[in-house]
Amino acid sequence: MSEGKDQDQGKGRLSLRPAGRSEVGRTVDAGSVRQSFSHGRSKVVQVEVRKKRGANPAGAGGRSGGARAGAGRTLTAAELAMRQRVLDEQKKEAELAAQREAAQREAEKIRILSAAEEARRKEEEDKRAAEEAQAEREAEEEAERKARIDAIRPLEMKAPVVSAVPIPGEVTLAPPVGRLRPLAERAIMPAKPLRPTPAPASRPAADAAGAADKDGAAQTLRLRGGRGAESEDEQRRSSPSRKVVPSNRKSNSGGRKTDTGGGRRAGRIDVQAAIEGDDDKTRSLASVRRQRERERRQAELERLRSDQVKVVRDVILPETITVQELANRMAARQGEVIKALMKMGVMATVTQSIDADTAELVVEEFGHRVRRVSEADVELGIEGVEDTPEEMVLRAPVVTVMGHVDHGKTSLLDALRTTDVAAGEAGGITQHIGAYQVTLASGSKITFLDTPGHEAFTAMRARGASMTDVVVLVVAADDGVMPQTIEAIKHAKAANVPMIVAINKIDKPGAKPERVCQELLQHEIVVESLGGDVQDIQVSALKRTGLDKLEEAILLQAEILELRANPDRPGEGSVIESRLDRGRGSVASVLVQKGTLRKGDIVVAGSEWGRVRALVNDHGAQVDAAGPSMPVEILGLSGVPAAGAPFVVVDNENRAREISEFRQRKLKEHQVAGQVAARGTLDQMLARIQAGDQKEVSVLIKADVQGSAEALQVTVLKLANEEVGVRVLNASVGQITESDVQLAKASDAVIVAFNVRATVQARQLAQREGVDIRYYSIIYQVADDVEALVRGKQAPKHREKFLGYAEIRRVFEISKIGKVAGCYVTEGVVKRGCGVRLLRDGVVIHEGDLSQLKRFKDDVKEVARSYECGLSFAGYNDLREGDVVECFESELVPA
Repeated sequence: MSEGKDQDQGKGRLSLRPAGRSEVGRTVDAGSVRQSFSHGRSKVVQVEVRKKRGANPAGAGGRSGGARAGAGRTLTAAELAMRQRVLDEQKKEAELAAQREAAQREAEKIRILSAAEEARRKEEEDKRAAEEAQAEREAEEEAERKARIDAIRPLEMKAPVVSAVPIPGEVTLAPPVGRLRPLAERAIMPAKPLRPTPAPASRPAADAAGAADKDGAAQTLRLRGGRGAESEDEQRRSSPSRKVVPSNRKSNSGGRKTDTGGGRRAGRIDVQAAIEGDDDKTRSLASVRRQRERERRQAELERLRSDQVKVVRDVILPETITVQELANRMAARQGEVIKALMKMGVMATVTQSIDADTAELVVEEFGHRVRRVSEADVELGIEGVEDTPEEMVLRAPVVTVMGHVDHGKTSLLDALRTTDVAAGEAGGITQHIGAYQVTLASGSKITFLDTPGHEAFTAMRARGASMTDVVVLVVAADDGVMPQTIEAIKHAKAANVPMIVAINKIDKPGAKPERVCQELLQHEIVVESLGGDVQDIQVSALKRTGLDKLEEAILLQAEILELRANPDRPGEGSVIESRLDRGRGSVASVLVQKGTLRKGDIVVAGSEWGRVRALVNDHGAQVDAAGPSMPVEILGLSGVPAAGAPFVVVDNENRAREISEFRQRKLKEHQVAGQVAARGTLDQMLARIQAGDQKEVSVLIKADVQGSAEALQVTVLKLANEEVGVRVLNASVGQITESDVQLAKASDAVIVAFNVRATVQARQLAQREGVDIRYYSIIYQVADDVEALVRGKQAPKHREKFLGYAEIRRVFEISKIGKVAGCYVTEGVVKRGCGVRLLRDGVVIHEGDLSQLKRFKDDVKEVARSYECGLSFAGYNDLREGDVVECFESELVPA
């Protein structure tokens, strides 16, 4: 029985595999490992475990051993059984060694994957912490921005109400939207622990050995990325004692495992799932983040578009705005804005402009806040802040010398400055406004402004009075109060500045200072000598007497006024005069009234701007800075500013350019409006067309300084009358250029050059084109010549010439002719064809022409005094005895 059992044990197991097939290199276990790389790339690596080549199957060994034994002798049953046992032991040892090696490899693989997963998790935690910190910073910045907006918000907004149903009259907010699960997270199936692969029943020792090797067999493989996998990993770390329940799986002959459970495949994968290829492709972390960002933006957009959420914006409205720009600023659709305009009766397209009032109504209808701005806002804050009394220091007084022409104003200033300016003036009269600063023997300084006395320079005198502290009224003792003296008094009263009367030329034989004081009383000027409060000083500019008293009076008046200014601020002041100098460009004489003007400052003067390239004082020396009450010339402006315009120092060139462009645009609009107004209404134009074209004299004025150009323009415009008008094409400064000649040629104008000359090219062009250029240095000559031009344009006038009187003594009625008056010439002469007036009782009852003049039966040309004649009137027969006939004739006389 025992021998039979041994023989049964020696037999091989029944199998479909051929007995002679070698099992060396057969795959015992296989699997796949997914490797992840950057930018969402991954790779699957196949892992196989094979038998060692040294282990031979029992059947093959038995056959080879039996063949070798059979070659020697036949083995007994005991020897065969022992041999079989030895072979079985060797086979078991080989299998155990293979299992140990496979377990070691699996443990090493799991350890490597766990380390990679740990590094990745740490990197994700650091990145998540950085994102949370960034989100906190953004939240703080958003809270700070909202706090600033709330601080400047003009109206207190009502707190919104959170409700799922809109509430009428309230700002309703939708309930907060729950967190949307990202697409990558929703794609991952619920977590499910891996089921360990059960070992074959014939190898319990190998399972025990593998389980004991560093607890590696109990490790699991996880998917990369996804919050679900991370949360499961944290749960597994928090409860390491949890046991893994193996699933009910069966092994087939090929070692393939199938899932017998009825549930869906879990998010975790095992070796069987990797071998079968059932695992889905995992998305990269960058792709998941992009999907999350798209979902977040989409959710925010949907929330903003919903009717329950209303975003109130501050809409900035200029004076005019297009419909398209208005829709963009309100973040509304253009069609909705056009619909709102149509409801208000305004038909406009997206490219058309609407006024600010209409746009404000649209913005309020959409529920936004309105902020109105204007183009003039660029000038806001340009004057700077008010100075405090602690920053103010004493400054020199600014004194304007005013009076009638040729009363000695410039000579008086020459005596004070010990110079001779009047000798260089054309005609001996001042035609420019000059600024000088005099330093007295005591060290005090006085700034003098010399204004012209001619009647044409009214604007210059007004500017001088507006920028001064004290007015010195110069009156000649031998001439008294004159028209320009009265005008100077009015300017001083309008400027509300104190006045000092300087009675000049007291050294002349016919001087009467008392008469001057009496004449000033008529204009409400009471001097101190007559008990008033106006100082009067008698001076002589020629003999230099009384100058010290005049200076003392000026300093006394300045001390009473307590003139102070802050020198530690950007400079501000007024433009006294401006001109275009060849070689230096635009030159402007300015008076600094506040702060300090320095070389290199960016200045806006009127409608011009520029950087100060040089500062020149009244002595012609260059200085680096000019303080309060100091007159200087500045170089570097882009153009010639208007006289009397304010100047101010700004921070940068961009703002200076914006202010200059705005002022130039407003100036051009004003000029265009003046031209349109000069044309008149349609009725006036039709009346002029019916009456005939009005004659006009066109003049183009070029002067050396801006003030003279203004005075010349005012002078020539005063010469216009109803029949002949005067049109000034342009009044500017600088020499005459070719463009000026071409403009004069196109308008048939005369070029008036005041103290300037034409260039060589302009002079040649004027000779070829026949343009008249007239040069002047005295303003009287300009007025006389332009007046002659106006008279030359006027048509000759009809003047009535008296001829004589004839008395009607008898009325004869003749058929076919009518009534004929027998007259006696009492005065003058009666001519045939002359005009007649019929006087009855001293009243003119008829005016007409004389049709016939006869003496006896003969027609005569004229009848002298004391002769009788016969008269008949054309178309008039109401003649009576005793009427008087007045005879006259019309003659043409030049205008």
